[in-house]
Formats: sequence, C-alpha cells, structure tokens
Amino acid sequence: MATPFSIPLDGSDPVSALDYPAASGAADALGATLILAHGAGAPQTHPFMTAFGRGLSSRGLRVVTFNFPYMERRRRYPDPGRRLEACYRAVIADVCKRPADARSHLLVGGKSMGGRIATQVVAHDTGAEASLGVDGLVLLGYPLHPPGRPDKLRDAHLPSITAPMLFVQGSRDTFGTPDELRPVLAGCAAAELFVVEGGEHSFKVRGKTAQSEAEIHSTVQDAIIEWCCRRLQ
Repeated sequence: MATPFSIPLDGSDPVSALDYPAASGAADALGATLILAHGAGAPQTHPFMTAFGRGLSSRGLRVVTFNFPYMERRRRYPDPGRRLEACYRAVIADVCKRPADARSHLLVGGKSMGGRIATQVVAHDTGAEASLGVDGLVLLGYPLHPPGRPDKLRDAHLPSITAPMLFVQGSRDTFGTPDELRPVLAGCAAAELFVVEGGEHSFKVRGKTAQSEAEIHSTVQDAIIEWCCRRLQ
C-alpha cells in the first residue's frame, strides 16, 4: 500500500508523491530506495507506474514516485528542462533527509522522459560540488531520440555518469531500439541493457502468443532486483 505525501518546491506549489515501502524479505537487506519519475504524458498514478511501484516494493525495493509540477497542475505540456531537473533534485533532497533512509542506497530513474531527467540531474552532479550521492540509475524506455528522428540524439551527457545504469528497452521502441542504444552505452562507465523482446516503448508485445503485460512487468522487475543485488553489494 503506497503512502501519499507532498514535497515542497522553491518558488512553486508542492508536488504529490507516493511511498511504496519495501516488503520484508531477502532483497530488503539491500536497504535501497528507487525514486521513479513518470513519463511525459501520464502521472505517477498511471497503471504502468503503480505496477512498478507495487511490483518492485513487493520484491524488497522501496519505491518513491512523484508528479512533476506541470502534471500536478494537470497541464498538457512538460515544464522546461531546468524546472523538471530542479523538481527532481528537490525530491531527492526530501527523500534523503527522512530518518528512515539514513542507511539506504539511493537509486534514481524513471519512465521515458522521467528517466532522461534523472540522467541529466546525475550528469550535472559531478566534480567537487557533487552532493546527491546517487548509487545507480534505472531507466525504463529511455527516449534516445524522438520517434522518426534518429538524428536528434539525447545522449551527450550519458558518458559523464559514473554510477551504474540499467537501461530496460523494448526491441521495437520507436524512441530508440536496443541496437541504437548499444553504441551509446559502450561509451558509458557502467551501463547495462535489458531487452524486452518484441516490446514497444511501454514494453507491450504484440501477438496472440505474446506474454501478458503483467508477465512482462514481472520479468522486468525481477531483472531490476537482480541488477540491484549485483550492483549494490
């Protein structure tokens, strides 16, 4: 069961968030929290987001989701990039100051745009001024480029990220296929790719014999937990 709370923002109204506490069990020994941001067109209450919040927390990984300001106000178009990044940093700061998280590994990421903003926040947190303490990134359907525009890559900042990254990508993702991602990830320090065969941007697979959405989500969630167990030791 997710617990709702709000996160204050400088110069703006607070945004709503949901805390999915980790279930007890072997994976809970990781003591990890994943902050997971929504994509451009749907809020934290979208079935995709709630499925991953519930599924990962039931496997022992605490998940925190939140709305970006434009989504909180039910606006159609995303805020400017700097405002999205500022919101994400505020969420990280709020989650990390809570006493229960003093021992927790911190993971960030998101669905599509939310994952891209997470990578930008971490990429900008470098050098002597680095302060976020991010231990890894989980990126669900990374939007490498707009559909039909493979020349408009959103990858320049990725090689500057030294924290481990897990990219989960459908093989039919029009925002960037695994084959398009692989050469980009080859230039990153610690990036791994998990491919959903036949999956599109939200991992849905066509065909009568295809796995159900719940089965696909379960497979992806198992892969995320396995990656966490290896990377957070």
